[in-house]
Amino acid sequence: MKTLLLLALLTATLSCTSKKDTKKLLLPAGIKATTEIAYRITNNHRTFLYKKQQVFTANGRIKYSKTVDSLGNILQETEKKMWFIKETTPNSEPLYYKNRWKTHQRERISGYTQKQHKQNEAIYHYNPDGTIAKIVDNFTTFHTQYFYYTNGDLTKIITKDKNNTLLDDVTVSCLAKDQKGTCLKQIRTSTLTHQTTEINLIPTY
Repeated sequence: MKTLLLLALLTATLSCTSKKDTKKLLLPAGIKATTEIAYRITNNHRTFLYKKQQVFTANGRIKYSKTVDSLGNILQETEKKMWFIKETTPNSEPLYYKNRWKTHQRERISGYTQKQHKQNEAIYHYNPDGTIAKIVDNFTTFHTQYFYYTNGDLTKIITKDKNNTLLDDVTVSCLAKDQKGTCLKQIRTSTLTHQTTEINLIPTY
């Protein structure tokens, strides 16, 4: 599960055939950067989870990202290179993500060490509009995340194991948008664990 979620956060884009990150993240064309701040909500009390900053290229790819904890410690950094994405995390050697575009709106994203040892891999399945339909872990857990949309908004994320057993069912609601349609405040609630996450987004255009 952890590997699949990290791959979802990475949303690596490495070639001209890959889907734009702005499309995957439901962001408008021309956006320059975002700051994402997430909290766990328990009994109306907010607990800081992370802050993630992302800088985009002119054609909608993630150029650079940094995720920190409540103390400002770096949890993850990514940097777009010509043919790969370099990911750095604490106490681990860097990973280099490469993609291979496949038929039927699919993209294989694999993470390797500098010595070319594969560490993770996922298959991204896309909808025709460039949004993510599902992500299949193809290396460790073999879990699959399914993404559902209503009127262009993400409304549900379902996670199942390789035997099709339900692992999580998360409802997603956007509580506030700006004039460009960017969701500024999102609530995600698991119907299985009853955990609630609040995600606030600050866009730069």
